[in-house]
Amino acid sequence: MTQPRPDFRRNASPFLTGAEADAVARVLETGHYGHTSVTERFEQRLGDYLGVPDVVSVASCTAALHSALLAAGVGAADEVIVPSLTFCATVQAILAVGATPRFVDVDAATLCVTPQLIAEAVTDATVAVLPVLFGGRAVDLSPISGDLAERGVAVIEDAAHAFGSRSGADLVGGDGTALTCFSFGPIKNLTCGQGGAVVPRTPEEAATLRRIRLLGVVQSQSERAERTAYQVQGFGLRYQLSAINAAIGLAQLDGFDAAAAARRRLWRTYRGALADLDGATLIDVDPDHAVPHLCQVRVQRRDEVFAHLRAARIGVGVHYPPNHLQPAFAPWRRPLPVTERVGEEILSLPFHQHLTDADVRRVVSALRDALRHAGGGA
Repeated sequence: MTQPRPDFRRNASPFLTGAEADAVARVLETGHYGHTSVTERFEQRLGDYLGVPDVVSVASCTAALHSALLAAGVGAADEVIVPSLTFCATVQAILAVGATPRFVDVDAATLCVTPQLIAEAVTDATVAVLPVLFGGRAVDLSPISGDLAERGVAVIEDAAHAFGSRSGADLVGGDGTALTCFSFGPIKNLTCGQGGAVVPRTPEEAATLRRIRLLGVVQSQSERAERTAYQVQGFGLRYQLSAINAAIGLAQLDGFDAAAAARRRLWRTYRGALADLDGATLIDVDPDHAVPHLCQVRVQRRDEVFAHLRAARIGVGVHYPPNHLQPAFAPWRRPLPVTERVGEEILSLPFHQHLTDADVRRVVSALRDALRHAGGGA
């Protein structure tokens, strides 16, 4: 699909090929827009891509996280370890099940939590850990996986940024050790317009997740059509992914490998352009294994740099303000020195597949000017 020259006010932008509109039109012609065989076909394609037997699609990554926590049995009086540096949805999902977030710090170079940081935070109340695969970079918890298993602590991955990334030899979500949650929002590596998915660890978890996403009902839509009654066997919500959204996802999957390669190339182009820029430290996403979702730098006097770039029509952003400093999460605040420091320094540069090499040069040139203006670089 032909796209207009990127608007530098935008930090991110959906990337569509044109096939998505045709796929949606075919769904609209059927007159059936809810959870249909199109949704089921999307789940099958996801499973095939990841190399897993089952994937459960839902309406968003927040729904995925909430459902995964419920499926893992997390509830009131339980504690979930989570990095503060994430989108607030991660924390809201923990609160939605009545659990308590225990915020932990991150590694300054990757903005990801580490096994050591998690191990130091585990208490007798911990029932789950929720690592965030920040920017698309995988988080390897294998050094502490045995101890977590012995304690009965579930691993629930927030892989909203990481569809298509690898953890060792496996794709994220493909090794069966975690309940992995993906986002297919408008600007993610793969989009459904809006949507998400959970990769369950067992068939039993898959059944639980499907029941949760359909208001606790155990019969599918096609099964209900053949009966005079249905059974509600537990708590649930209306979290299904519509056929319209699934059709967009199916079209995106057809071109995903090329899209992933383009994102890696763009990130490496930024890395080269930033190599000789004093005052800006690039956050490493491990592009050899990750499908990058963000391109971030750390800068001094970030707010001044941010304002200068916005005035220059460069669409920078901040991902994310630390959650433990948010008013809504104040009851669980604890000192997190690395997160607090990087939270004042991180800056997300424009990063989407409409950008050209010339655009990257323009962004980096403007960043150089902004650093000079702020007194942070040469």
